[in-house]
Amino acid sequence: MKSTKRWVVTSGAVLITMAMTACNSESPSTTASTGGSSGTAAAKSFTIGLANQQESVTFPAAIAKGAKAKAAALGIKVVDLDSQGDQAKQASQVQDLIAQKVDGIILVPLSPGPAQALVDQAAAANIPIGTAHGYVGADRTAENPYAKLKFVITEDEIGAGATAGDMAVKALSGGGKVAVITGAAGFIENTNRVTKFKAALDAKGGYTIVATQPGNWTKQDGQSACQNILAATPDVGLFYAISDDMAVGCAAAVKSAGSKAKIIGIGGSATGIAAIKSGEVYGTVCYKPEDEGASAVQAMYDVLTGKLTGAPKTNFYDTPGVTKDNVDSCTPQW
Repeated sequence: MKSTKRWVVTSGAVLITMAMTACNSESPSTTASTGGSSGTAAAKSFTIGLANQQESVTFPAAIAKGAKAKAAALGIKVVDLDSQGDQAKQASQVQDLIAQKVDGIILVPLSPGPAQALVDQAAAANIPIGTAHGYVGADRTAENPYAKLKFVITEDEIGAGATAGDMAVKALSGGGKVAVITGAAGFIENTNRVTKFKAALDAKGGYTIVATQPGNWTKQDGQSACQNILAATPDVGLFYAISDDMAVGCAAAVKSAGSKAKIIGIGGSATGIAAIKSGEVYGTVCYKPEDEGASAVQAMYDVLTGKLTGAPKTNFYDTPGVTKDNVDSCTPQW
């Protein structure tokens, strides 16, 4: 499944959360004083809310898993709420968390515009809020996160595209025809995961993108898109599918057509890694949602204990490129 992040704005070494404590100066009393807090922050048993996207999808489910594991290690209670992909439901759940006076909220936003209103509501209630796997505010970037947030922890989507491009020029070293399989319409990943990929091909030279078709984030539609492209352009040398599910579907189409095209995906999912090991897929970019969820909980704990202060900063975790040569370095987390 696709890591469900809608209409985000431009977004990795794992940035351990200790590095986040070096943020600029804001009074510790400001960040440690939260909704429902009493006494000193260090002496308190914290409760934080996780307003998640859709836990029937493996990626946000893995974020929740990592968050709960880190919370258990820190002695924090997590109220895990699943919006089931419904923006109105996520809004209602954040409002419920505010009414419960949780100490902090981690938001996995469905959409950056509506998410801004949720952040505003939490901030107005003096409850610190940070995001994982997404941005807040339609005009915000990794370099300019929404000011009312405490932190942003996410994937470097643009950097992942660059990593995929570097793999592509190695996989198809002599140049040739390339096709791109995007996700469903309306997702900013269709741009962010492709821009630097194309730039890597242009920098090397000798590559032509002959087709771009949507695979709608699914194995089935990824297979159909690649079948259509191969029917029209049978000598495609490489497919770049911007999610592992679509890459695996594309691999089935390539095999059925007797094509020798290489395939690159993004995600580091269990199905993607298995396909690399079998040789069906050339490579992917390793995303780590469990680590992401754990880092978000650690960041919120640092906010609540006054260790993380100042203006919000975007923190990327490491998303390395993976091929058969180093596939064991990417343990699937989703």
